[in-house]
Amino acid sequence: MSGGWDEAIGAYLSHAAAEKGLAANSLEAYAHDLQGWRGWAESHALTDPASTGPQELRAYLLSSADRLGSRSRARLVSTLRSFHRFLTVEGLSEHDPTLTLLSPRIGRKLPVVLSTDQIGRLLGVPDPARPAGSRDRAILEVLYGCGLRVSELCGVDPPDLDQRDASLRVRGKGGKERIIPVGAPALRAVGDYLAAGRPRLLGRRTSPALFVNRRGGRLSRVSVWSIVRKASLAAGVAVEVTPHTMRHTYATHLLEGGADLRVVQELLGHAAITTTEIYTHVDRAFLAEAYRNAHPRARRR
Repeated sequence: MSGGWDEAIGAYLSHAAAEKGLAANSLEAYAHDLQGWRGWAESHALTDPASTGPQELRAYLLSSADRLGSRSRARLVSTLRSFHRFLTVEGLSEHDPTLTLLSPRIGRKLPVVLSTDQIGRLLGVPDPARPAGSRDRAILEVLYGCGLRVSELCGVDPPDLDQRDASLRVRGKGGKERIIPVGAPALRAVGDYLAAGRPRLLGRRTSPALFVNRRGGRLSRVSVWSIVRKASLAAGVAVEVTPHTMRHTYATHLLEGGADLRVVQELLGHAAITTTEIYTHVDRAFLAEAYRNAHPRARRR
């Protein structure tokens, strides 16, 4: 192919954005994976994707094995397979070197879930009398009360919140929107932040974002991670807590409370029910504990 790696990667990413509707974060991950493959290939005198074969591809994956976890390896293989299939279909390459490639098996890791006591302590850390504390309290309440991904939280704007209807419009993966209910504590925390904390953080500035930093800009994902981590440390929570831990906890507590799995799938914005099913494993541990405590035949004599 005449344009080499630049043309191939550019064409594939444009296709992924337009046809697959991938979000910016996913496109960045795809680009990172492809540039890694390109860098290795060019260092071995492979000047375009069409000059690569199964042997070179396996050698690259073997060289990457030590620095990648199982999920990252699986994503890399998936990206390379999709990339080379696209090039073959579009006539940019005569062969697909990934046809004989096997996907690595991923061990299913159960998510960390906080207890209601741990959540209560964590939510009580921020001081709502301070502008940043008011914002942080609202962020923690929304993460736990709505189960948002960190990118979804950062993308929320004030008009997305319907305080009268107690609902929030969320833009999820691939730009898909969903409307989710907001509980009273989260609604109250966000309302207090909108009334006092946010205006004090903005000063005379304006911002389209709901959650803003001290300069009035949209809060970044890294900042939200830092807020969650600091609150968990201050609360004395022994496990590592991330924004996704809050999402896991939200889902698990819903199931423990009797919510249907399909409802939880809809609330989380999962495209496939299989993604949500991991929470049933956590919920089974809860059910087993309830059985041991409540059933006469389960009690130790």
